[in-house]
Amino acid sequence: MKAVVVHSPGGIDALVIEEVPEPMPGPGQVLIETAFAGCNWADTQVRSGIYPHPYDFPVIPGLEVSGTVLGLGADVDHVAVGDRVTALPNMGGYAEKCVADATLVTKLPDAVGLDVGAAFPVQALTAYHMLHTVHDLKQDDVVLVHAAGGGVGLLVIQLAVRAGARVIGTVGTEGKEKKALQYGAERIVNLKQEDFVAVVNGMTDGRGVDLVVDSLGAETLDRSFAAVKVLGHVINIGEAQGKPFNNIRDRVLLTSSSFTRFSISHVMPDALLWQRGMDFVLDGLAENWLEIPIVERVAFDNVRDMHRQIEGRHVAGKLLLAIAG
Repeated sequence: MKAVVVHSPGGIDALVIEEVPEPMPGPGQVLIETAFAGCNWADTQVRSGIYPHPYDFPVIPGLEVSGTVLGLGADVDHVAVGDRVTALPNMGGYAEKCVADATLVTKLPDAVGLDVGAAFPVQALTAYHMLHTVHDLKQDDVVLVHAAGGGVGLLVIQLAVRAGARVIGTVGTEGKEKKALQYGAERIVNLKQEDFVAVVNGMTDGRGVDLVVDSLGAETLDRSFAAVKVLGHVINIGEAQGKPFNNIRDRVLLTSSSFTRFSISHVMPDALLWQRGMDFVLDGLAENWLEIPIVERVAFDNVRDMHRQIEGRHVAGKLLLAIAG
């Protein structure tokens, strides 16, 4: 079968399409014919050799897919051969076939297409669990979300507005504010033109926001502690701009705020918690109040262009790698 392989850490050119052996499902695993693979910032980290979770080279990137079940390992009975599913493999999604642990394979409702099935798991479930598991979002809370025009940011906005919260967002590229405002953000700050701390203080009468959601790190995360209220909460999910100030303790002391470095992988082992998030998101998709903004379905042979686009940070939504979809 064909797969995208990274033999050693590198740039765009490290992504190579080649023939590899087909995977086989072990006990508790599902073999999937891949239709689409979602593209995430984590995939660029895997390619570059800086992904924070353990893995070895050579590696096939890809942490979320949709497709059709081809085979089942022992002790798998909640899906059947031929089912349309969404899944989160432990790498391997950029391939014509992949395996995933059965606990992370979910049958798709008829109303949810295979393209959406590969576009929502990582980002939508990250957004859900940040707002409703790690944080206890309440009506009239004020949320500051950085990278508001990106995939996670756009989902945070939709879920927060659905819960009755107010949302202030930031973007770094002109034009990325459009979709964020369409989804209900009250105000979008261009980081190159305005000071987001000053805007937050003006909009909250100096009180600060209840929650900051940050995927940028570096100076943006560092300054976010000046925008959060006393006893507020800052959640970080990435460092796209670089590592932040090392001594977070010095920052949380400013307002007795709490800080969480969140990874969706830490929710996965809790079956009930995982299913609660999956049910919530799938209901939103089936009922059409939740939208997954798919920007482009990139041809398999153009995988390098897909990474080039996401690293250029001009994408307002989700990129998919079309494998058999």
